[in-house]
Amino acid sequence: MQKHLRLMASAALLVSIAVQSWAQSQDQAEPPTAETVVATVNGVEITLGHMIVARASLPEQYQQLDDKVLYDGILEQLVQQSALAQTFEGEPPLRVTKSIENEQRSLLAGEVVEGILQEAVTEEALQELYDRQFGDIDPEEEYNASHILVESEEEAIAVKESIDGGADFAATAREKSTGPSGPNGGELGWFGSGMMVPAFEAATIALGVGEVSDPVQTQFGWHIIKLNETRKAEIPTLDDVREELTQELSQMAAQEAITKAAEAADVQIPADLEVDPAILKQITLLD
Repeated sequence: MQKHLRLMASAALLVSIAVQSWAQSQDQAEPPTAETVVATVNGVEITLGHMIVARASLPEQYQQLDDKVLYDGILEQLVQQSALAQTFEGEPPLRVTKSIENEQRSLLAGEVVEGILQEAVTEEALQELYDRQFGDIDPEEEYNASHILVESEEEAIAVKESIDGGADFAATAREKSTGPSGPNGGELGWFGSGMMVPAFEAATIALGVGEVSDPVQTQFGWHIIKLNETRKAEIPTLDDVREELTQELSQMAAQEAITKAAEAADVQIPADLEVDPAILKQITLLD
């Protein structure tokens, strides 16, 4: 009975705490928004939105800092900038107004592109692009081979005769091969078309599984090749290439939108205007 009473008392306590927490939460202010004022400097407001934008523009290494450290640092920076900016007298310099215009132009264009990408990059569009690129692919042949590399044709002939006489290929490779795969029994792993020099690839393709080639010369020396296994290369799934296809779709959609907007715009460039491109270096024109 005492055990049940203790359990009931604990449950009652938990309910009481929960009710108190709920009541306290009702008394708290509304959750902060982008317009929440975090500081005022001589009456000029700094909002949470200002801080969020400032944080998003930081280099990656700074974004890894502790949240509290970043919050305090960004707020301090915005307060200092605001206080300092308010001491400026007169009209903003031309370089400032032009910078603001450029930044606004860039940000608004980015917003347009972002909206276009949200509509363009859909699961259906990704599947369609995947089918176009991978749907009709005939998987290429891949080869698993080992080789023994020596410096001269005479050495290669001797190695081939030894293998034909019953010597173990891997053991011979470890003993005789001068290539980096020698200690591993000459194993090269899997490779496909174009991954080996032409003479080596052609000799490998001509072999049946388990066969050993005659001496093959390449720029690296003389090879005795053994074909261990063949297989068909795996075609990547949609999930395997999702990131690449998403980027490709995004680039195509963005470029199409940019082209259409530019073509539809009334763009007039004075035909008689002659400008030396080097003038862009003259920052003093903005003074």
